[in-house]
Amino acid sequence: MHRGPRHLTGATVTLAALIATAGCSGGSAGPAAADEGGWSFTDDLGNTAELDAAPERVAGLNDVVASLWNYGVQPVASFGQTSAADDVAFEGRDLADLEIVGESYGQIDLERLAAADPDVIVTSVYPTDSSGALDPGQPLYGFESIEQQEQVAEIAPIVAIAYRGSAADVIERTVELAGSLGADAAVIDAAREDFEAASAELTAAGERGITVLPVYATASEGWWMGKAADDPSLRLYSDLGVDFVDPGGDTYFWESVSWEQVTDHPSDVILYSLRGGENPEQMRAQPTYPLLPAVQAGQEHPWKYIGMDHTAQAAYMTELAGWLTEARKVT
Repeated sequence: MHRGPRHLTGATVTLAALIATAGCSGGSAGPAAADEGGWSFTDDLGNTAELDAAPERVAGLNDVVASLWNYGVQPVASFGQTSAADDVAFEGRDLADLEIVGESYGQIDLERLAAADPDVIVTSVYPTDSSGALDPGQPLYGFESIEQQEQVAEIAPIVAIAYRGSAADVIERTVELAGSLGADAAVIDAAREDFEAASAELTAAGERGITVLPVYATASEGWWMGKAADDPSLRLYSDLGVDFVDPGGDTYFWESVSWEQVTDHPSDVILYSLRGGENPEQMRAQPTYPLLPAVQAGQEHPWKYIGMDHTAQAAYMTELAGWLTEARKVT
């Protein structure tokens, strides 16, 4: 999963208001539980959201609600880095009944979100560094501040899934959440089968030794190169045998270089971010970009933000396997 080169920010403020509003209590992360018709879910920060009945109306971050939708849990409202209408995670979906309450990072129309009357709000949380540690004093992903997060929590309890480690593990947490929200087990099982088939296909393609570099590019700042170990999706693909270029450096998630330095990071294939970065045509305006072997071979493909669910991951892994199978070794 790639966030774009924006790191979580915010003052060190407690989540007391969030916890009080959401009916949360500390505890280790675990699956949902029902007791005498009630519903609860302990998220990856150890906070437990509790309701008298299982939520029927779900809202939240595009990244998470798109994955829940792939398991049959249709959201009532969404917000994110872009409008759901422009997000590849919602391709093919009828959005007529989806209230889009945010179209850029941290910008959420609270009145429209409240009017959507969600029972629960779902989002993600990223680690602070490569260790996987979470900081409850930072706003959850999608919120511009703790203050905004607390305002959202007054509308409905918030549940956060940690996007860390391998996507294979994050997917299982998404499945737990989807199951608690009423997802059909048969839908989950079918999606899992497709995922396993796509995993095998990607492993076979990875055996060719084609090197891959995922990038987010800006005209003014150059390249932000993704680190496979820190991005759950890339880590999954790496574990399955895809050979990602190590950009070096000791920063978390990204390593950035100027346009003058991009030729120091050759690869057979370039994956370019679809979340706000420049596309290959725009990057060709930079003198160094056309010098890269992947560019000269025409081996540039979109790096899609793919949700933490079996269906989305299977679709993108199948695409990636096809690109690696067709690619020539040029480095």
